[in-house]
Amino acid sequence: MNRGSFPIIGSIVVLLAIVILPSLLTAYGLSLLTQVLIFGLFAMSLDLLVGYTGLVSFNHASFFGVGAYTAAILVTRGVENFWLTLLGGVFISLLLAFLLGSLVLRSSGPYFLMITLAFGQMIFALAWRWRSLTGGDDGLSGVPRPNLGLPISMWDSQNFYYLVLVFFVLSSVVLWRIVRSKLGRVIIGVRESESRMQALGYNTWLIKYLSYAIAGGFAGLAGVLFVYFNGFISPQQLDWSMSGLVILMVIIGGSGTLVGPVIGAGSIFILQNLISAQTERWPMSMGIIFILCVMYLRDGVVGHTIKLSKKGLKNYERFRNNER
Repeated sequence: MNRGSFPIIGSIVVLLAIVILPSLLTAYGLSLLTQVLIFGLFAMSLDLLVGYTGLVSFNHASFFGVGAYTAAILVTRGVENFWLTLLGGVFISLLLAFLLGSLVLRSSGPYFLMITLAFGQMIFALAWRWRSLTGGDDGLSGVPRPNLGLPISMWDSQNFYYLVLVFFVLSSVVLWRIVRSKLGRVIIGVRESESRMQALGYNTWLIKYLSYAIAGGFAGLAGVLFVYFNGFISPQQLDWSMSGLVILMVIIGGSGTLVGPVIGAGSIFILQNLISAQTERWPMSMGIIFILCVMYLRDGVVGHTIKLSKKGLKNYERFRNNER
């Protein structure tokens, strides 16, 4: 069993769990699981940048929020076609990613981090101030569950969960195919040594630009699903703290694995709900847990599990060889 098979096995186990769990959960538990899938998709899109391209972006919430706002604006202005609002949200997020990517990717390292933070806060301020379009600090409310034109009501929480699950699985497959393709290998090559890839004749700026745009598009898709789930969107979903939260999901789960960010999203939501039910000082407890994860699980939950599994396999093979 090679290293590449561990994430695949983990993905299969996670998929089986999220298909079976809805029939076992309460309404609250199902709502929590739906959020985990939406934010898992959001975190996977960022992982394409952080884990595979080596770009830590602090404005990824911009694409999530813009996708959600686009869908909410269309719906509140009378557009009832779900597929039209979905495409609109993803398209505007992609357009924003192409625009910002042409600007922020002219920098690197800490300068890239700071300029993405600056652009993210500019978009947050725009949503806060443009009250006639975005509702300002009141946000936009009254977004109903989507009507797919089928004899199935999305107001039923389980039906909506499976709709989110379909998009989650399809997006996961597409992202997995991307990172396993020639483009994905080139993206990883840029992360490992950009100068070497340039020497081989690759346009590394264009590769990072494509990665940035693809990640923005999938974040926009997650934003559209979120606003249909939540029924409400506010500028807080565009703030840097939202970008920070999804970065934590990637780090805790394990960057560069795709399945890791989903586990990270689930860990954060579940821990947050369990700890907040016990104490009012849950943010401090969560902070301590995050610090411990960064100190002792530097490769994330999935990365650490892979290391332990490889070590166990080596010990097993050594034991078998000694027996012979």
